[in-house]
Amino acid sequence: MMRMPFTKEEYLERLKKVKASMVEKGIDVLLISDPANMNYVTGYDAWSFYVHQMVVVALDDEMPRFMGRYMDAFCGAVKTTWLDKDHVHAYSDDHVQSTTKHPMDYMAKVLTDLGYGNKRFGVEMDAYWFSAMAYERLKAGLPNAKFVNAHNLVNWVKIIKSDAEIELMRKAGQIVDLAMKAGVDALKVGARQCDVAAAILHAQTVGTPEFGGDYISIVPLMPSGETAGAPHLTWDDSRYTAGTTMYIEIAGAYKRYHCPMCRTISLGKPSKQVEEVAKITVEGLNAALDAVKPGVTCEEVEAAWRKVIGKYGYAKESRIGYSTGLNYPPDWGEHTASLRPGDKTVLQPNMTFHCIPGMYFDDFGVSISHAFRVTENGHEEFAKFPKELIIK
Repeated sequence: MMRMPFTKEEYLERLKKVKASMVEKGIDVLLISDPANMNYVTGYDAWSFYVHQMVVVALDDEMPRFMGRYMDAFCGAVKTTWLDKDHVHAYSDDHVQSTTKHPMDYMAKVLTDLGYGNKRFGVEMDAYWFSAMAYERLKAGLPNAKFVNAHNLVNWVKIIKSDAEIELMRKAGQIVDLAMKAGVDALKVGARQCDVAAAILHAQTVGTPEFGGDYISIVPLMPSGETAGAPHLTWDDSRYTAGTTMYIEIAGAYKRYHCPMCRTISLGKPSKQVEEVAKITVEGLNAALDAVKPGVTCEEVEAAWRKVIGKYGYAKESRIGYSTGLNYPPDWGEHTASLRPGDKTVLQPNMTFHCIPGMYFDDFGVSISHAFRVTENGHEEFAKFPKELIIK
C-alpha cells in the first residue's frame, strides 16, 4: 500500500466526527460523492471523479466502503487507502456512460445486499458530482429507503484542521509564493498571456527542492485591462501591452491541500485610481486579518474590512473570503463559512480561510488576498509574498 499523508488513527478520528454528525441528523448511512470528502475519510486520491463513485459511511460499520469503477477500485482504492478489500466494491465497465445501465443500479444492489435497503440515507444533494440521474436511479434501486439532504455534512466536520493538515497547508503556502513569483517574473510588455500561465503552472507542479506540488483545483485566473473587473477569466495567447493592470489568482497545493493567493500587477505606472484602490484594499485586508481570533464571527471579520472601505466611499457586494483546504476541481473552497454579512460562524483555532477582498469595477479590478489559519489568539498567514500592488 502506498504511504498515506495521515495515520490510520487520524482517519478514524475523522470518521468518529462524521458519525457523530450523522447521529445528530438522524442518518443511518451516508453516501459521499464529493471527491474531497471521499479523500477526507479514506485517503483516496485519484482523477476518477469523472465517473460515478461513492464512499459509504454506515453507523454500524467501523470502516467506510468505496464503490467505483473496477479499474479504480482494486488497483486504486485498495492499494492507496486504509480500506481492506472487503470494503471496496467495483462495477463493471459496461456501466460507464451507458444508456441502459447506471453505476447507481450497482450501488443500490450492494447497499441492499448489505442490509441497508430500508435505512435512512444522507446524500450530498448539491455536490457537483451527484447528478439528477444518479439520484433518480438510486431511489429506484432502493424503494424502501428514505433519503435526506446531507450536503456539506463532511465539509463542516473538516472545517477545523488537524495539526497534520496545517503542516500540508504551510507547504502549499511555500509553493504559492514560488508560483506567484514565477508569474510576476514572466509578466512583461510583449509577453503572451499563455506563457505567463505556463510559468505559473510549472512552478505549481515543481514545488520546492524538498517537495513537489499537486495539480490545482482552479487554473490560474488572469483577467487584465478592461476585463480585470471580471475575476474568473483565464488566459489566451494575446500579448500584454504597456499600461496594463491585471491580477493573478492562483494557489499552491500539496497532498490536495490548497493555499490560494491573489496579487495585482501594473505594467508601468498605474492610474491614480488603481493606486488609490490598491492602497485601500491592502488597508482593508490588513484590518480584516487583524480582526481574526477565536470567538469572532465571520461577519465581524468582514465588518472590519467594510469599515475601512466605507470611510473612502466604497462598498463591495460580494463576500471577502471563504474556508479553504482539501479539495479537487472545480473549486478550492470548502462551501461552508464565508466572510460576509450574516455569516455568524464563530472562528475556532485551525479553521483556514482565503481572504480575498477584490474590488471589481467596469473597466478595471484590484485584488490582493491572503490565506490564513485561525490561531489560539489571532491568525497565521501561510504565504510570505508581500501584500501590495506590484509595479513592473
